[in-house]
Amino acid sequence: MSTTAVPPNPPPIEVHDLTVSYDKKPVLWNIDVSFPEGQIIGIIGPNGAGKSTLIKSIMGLMPAESGWVKVYGQPLARQRRLVGYVPQRESVDWDFPVTVRDVVLMGTYGKLGLFRRPGKAERELCDHCLMQVGMAAFADRQIANLSGGQRQRVFLARALAQDSRIYLMDEPFVGVDAATEAAIIELLRTLKRQNRTLLVVHHDLQTAPEYFDSMLMLNMRLVAFGPTQEVFTTPLLQKTYGGRLTILSEAAEQVAGTRR
Repeated sequence: MSTTAVPPNPPPIEVHDLTVSYDKKPVLWNIDVSFPEGQIIGIIGPNGAGKSTLIKSIMGLMPAESGWVKVYGQPLARQRRLVGYVPQRESVDWDFPVTVRDVVLMGTYGKLGLFRRPGKAERELCDHCLMQVGMAAFADRQIANLSGGQRQRVFLARALAQDSRIYLMDEPFVGVDAATEAAIIELLRTLKRQNRTLLVVHHDLQTAPEYFDSMLMLNMRLVAFGPTQEVFTTPLLQKTYGGRLTILSEAAEQVAGTRR
């Protein structure tokens, strides 16, 4: 009986022929991409390009019309514990009556299973994760009483509590203050040093070259994917955004200048 050989070191995430539709209207077409391990990878593109849809499809939160996603060579259902997710803040009900500690402890549930409650080890992990994001002093505060930047830090702490190999983050820098943005990127770099893989939906092209090792450029279809120095160019940016933004050329020229 023949079997299909699995590569000895399968990529963290592999997407093949992925097409996703809303109300029978495709928003992602035939996406084929394989992400390397141990990088911070930016996903950029115009509004409506399918960036959040790609993240949600990888997470299994949206059904695919065709294609598949594998995590370390296996279906997501078998590897879900390896993947952490930070959603857009706008998609969260912040009026739900829970404390900061409660939210972060939720990150431990996947490894505890259905019938175990968080114990001393999980509470200590929760406190450590809150300390990492500068929110230890807010552990007993209701999430409804936090600022936008503080809420984002809490969601990052919850993702850290999952202790995942892969992190998918949907616009983590939107609506945060400069101090929080600096804290987030430093945390991402710490995770990268631990050989974690991070996929980050991002909209600010001025900071993108500084933040990401590689970039996926998306406009319903895959425009380009590769090392930032190679793909963050004026022609590819214009192809991605339709040449609508003059800042694109300036940003790409800055990156080109660093190569000289």
